[in-house]
Amino acid sequence: MNSYSYRKYSYRRPPELDGPGARRPVVIVGAGMAGPTLALSLAARGVATVVLDEDDTVSLGSRSICQAKHSLEIWDRFGIADRMVEKGITWEQGEVYLRDKPIYRFNLQPEPGQKFPAFVNLQQYYVEEFLYERCAAEPLIELRHRNKVTGVAPRNDGVSVEVETPDGHYTLDTEWLVACDGVRSPVRHMLGLPYPGEVFHDQFLIADIRLKGDLPKERRFWFYPPFHPTNSVLLHRQADDVLRVDFQLGRDADAEEEKKPENIDRRLRQMFGPDARWEHEWTSVYTFTCRMMERFVHGRTIFAGDAAHVVSPFGARGGNAAVADADNLAWKLAAVLAGDAPARLLDSYCSERRAASNENILNSTRATDFITPKFPASRLFRDATLSLARDFPFARALINSGRLSVPTAHTGSPLDTPDVDTDWSGGPPPGRAMLDAPLGDGWLIDRVGCDFTVLSFGTTGTVPKAATLLSVDGEGLAWQRYDARPGTTYLIRPDRYVAARWRTFDPAAIETALNRAMGRE
Repeated sequence: MNSYSYRKYSYRRPPELDGPGARRPVVIVGAGMAGPTLALSLAARGVATVVLDEDDTVSLGSRSICQAKHSLEIWDRFGIADRMVEKGITWEQGEVYLRDKPIYRFNLQPEPGQKFPAFVNLQQYYVEEFLYERCAAEPLIELRHRNKVTGVAPRNDGVSVEVETPDGHYTLDTEWLVACDGVRSPVRHMLGLPYPGEVFHDQFLIADIRLKGDLPKERRFWFYPPFHPTNSVLLHRQADDVLRVDFQLGRDADAEEEKKPENIDRRLRQMFGPDARWEHEWTSVYTFTCRMMERFVHGRTIFAGDAAHVVSPFGARGGNAAVADADNLAWKLAAVLAGDAPARLLDSYCSERRAASNENILNSTRATDFITPKFPASRLFRDATLSLARDFPFARALINSGRLSVPTAHTGSPLDTPDVDTDWSGGPPPGRAMLDAPLGDGWLIDRVGCDFTVLSFGTTGTVPKAATLLSVDGEGLAWQRYDARPGTTYLIRPDRYVAARWRTFDPAAIETALNRAMGRE
């Protein structure tokens, strides 16, 4: 790596090595994107955590680079999203090519008037660095580096965790254990839990290079380009003048040969021309799987991120799904710990995030099948679609180079109260993420806190103690996006999903819907 300097985070002797420690409310295993996000989300609700990570630095290589709008909105609660936007590359446009000719362009965020863009390209090591710094400033979070979990013993009232450090072993008792420890999840293996799914054998080469010049601020995807005529290529720009070039290699490629610098340079020279100059940042040849655990909650042990589910990289669904897991889990776990909700509320974390994982796996599998067709008939269909796309809009809708990550709808969640009013012509229904809009001199999304919010248009009233009232007067884009008229009311969950909505402000209905959203019914 030439553009990024890896910092070593200090190891500190845990107090449990010198005697039994206090029982912890929550222990989190893993300090990728999910673990620190969960710790910060819990801290915002007054819950202390210990985060255990066996390493002492951030992830090696840029890895997850496309940070979606809904992830930025989550991180914004901790004051680090603006920093990510400033450091990263903002993009909303994409272009698909057939050979050397563009066949169509797309815009990921056609509606203006939102605080954050659809995507910011920022390498995972920066995301983790910003998260670590924010965790270090939070008194309720202990981020322990070089603390490797070697044993897990579940009990009815908690979990006992065995941890190895440079100074020896210790035991940590916790009410809840959350495994955010990646696709190979040692915690999952220690508990002997299956991880079923599908293996894809096609190979891809990632070449992250630092290249000076007029670099595109958009996503570009080529099918059969002249510089790689048998397969596909994906191009993304990242921070620090880094380009990610992703070459499809095929099943039979020799991974070790493809990773040699001279072979990578040969491909890049064909792509960028004889006068281009670059430095190598990170190289990887990968295959991938789509897997998902049968349940994400096992007693007092909960799984999140890649430990619970993993998808192909097409569509930027892996890291963003992990962040969404943390956001969904945090408020529910905090409510259970506080005694405000029954433990069964956590069953909705499993059902909602499994549904999201199913959607992500379906979309990423469809993209994989289009990009890497497995049968002659599939390739024939794909090639015919590409040849028609330049001139026929219906064919463009069939091209799948990765349907990009958006907030998953929790349609049918047991926490939602179905509409009783039938005259809605727009607005987010129960189970959908709330919509942002300008509000005063700021943004609607900034006015929604860590508790339930009653969003009311043109009226006020009494709301339950567990909720905050946000009244929007006048007219404007927020009224349009919520299909509002005077009296229209929404109940927004702490993770900014709509739990219920009504055409009139009804305190009794709000109370009933809030109890349902807290799992009390």
